Amino acid sequence: MRLPFMRLPFGFDHDTAPAPTLSGALDRVWFFGIHIFMAAVFLLAATQAQAASRVKDVAAFEGVRENILVGYGLVVGLKSTGDDLKKIAATKESLTGMLERLGVNTRDGKMEPKNVAAVIVTATIPPFSRQGSRIDVQVSSIGSASSLQGGVLAVTPLMGADGEVYAVSQGSVQVGGFSAEGAGASIQRGVPTSGRIPSGAIVEREIDFSLGNMRQAHLSLRNPDLTTARRIAQAVNAFLGTTASAPVDPGTVVVSLPEGYEGNIVDVMTDIEQLQVEPDQTARVVIDENTGVIVIGQDVRISTVAVAQGNLTIKVTETPQVSQPSPFSETGETTVVPRTEITVEEDKDRKLSVVDDGVSLQELVNGLNALGVGPRDMISILQAIKAAGALQAEIEVM
Repeated sequence: MRLPFMRLPFGFDHDTAPAPTLSGALDRVWFFGIHIFMAAVFLLAATQAQAASRVKDVAAFEGVRENILVGYGLVVGLKSTGDDLKKIAATKESLTGMLERLGVNTRDGKMEPKNVAAVIVTATIPPFSRQGSRIDVQVSSIGSASSLQGGVLAVTPLMGADGEVYAVSQGSVQVGGFSAEGAGASIQRGVPTSGRIPSGAIVEREIDFSLGNMRQAHLSLRNPDLTTARRIAQAVNAFLGTTASAPVDPGTVVVSLPEGYEGNIVDVMTDIEQLQVEPDQTARVVIDENTGVIVIGQDVRISTVAVAQGNLTIKVTETPQVSQPSPFSETGETTVVPRTEITVEEDKDRKLSVVDDGVSLQELVNGLNALGVGPRDMISILQAIKAAGALQAEIEVM
């Protein structure tokens, strides 16, 4: 039986080809070898690309950041769910002052409305926000108001950390929660004392920051690390073809404006943030004892250590018994005699297990799962391994 032969490129046909020679065989070996080598290079590059991240995902340029704004205001128009002005004097004074600025004198009269609430207004102004642009605001009650539903925020200036007013807010408050109450029952869903106003603030003052005149840019790493900072500097220098970048500390990389980019550092920043770099990280185990959540980093390693985990259960059962006199007895009294039973149970199936040196994350998880321990016991085991000096990682307890 004749086996089928693969048709080769360049019009080579086995049926009409001449007898193979040593030179032709070497040519074919070279042809297939170069293709296998190229495939291996592409596979290696794809693997490295999957492990790498963009610079813009691991670092940010200093100055290109958001700023926090805060203000104090009044929400009006509530349906009898506002502050109690008898108890919250600040709300009454604020309402009186606002009405006086509008030309209404209310100090001589008795004013105790229930449709006004004092609130704190917060917002985040994006970088390079221009005058007249709009931003979202968050409104939260600080008094005794039970709900902000249906309320309207009066004109409220929003200030930055320097005390200057950068935006002015006003609009209808959108509340995601609600509450209802009757004579014998009440229901509440979400938080009705907090809401937001989409596009509820207008930017009145721009933050003075210009990129065009900068000669240097500073990259701030979101997770400071010396290795990652050096890799970013190396990637930038390789892309620009010059030593324009250097790490200053684990959290900062300085990039100088190279030749050919004079007066336009935005182009440099745009090109740099698209570069691929493989971030490094410290071996760390994060533990949340409140919820029992354990997060183990990829580089966590364990030295040779023996682990045993046993469950000890103590059960105390109270069975009171009643002792009373015989029927038709003229003497005696009924008493309650306590009966206590204590049982101690210990799981004897748990044996001492050895965790080998230098195990990986998956092997560590499999070994701990093989012991049959839960998250709470696993937290104690990891802390005990760290105390024994066998856990080559940091433990961070939240």
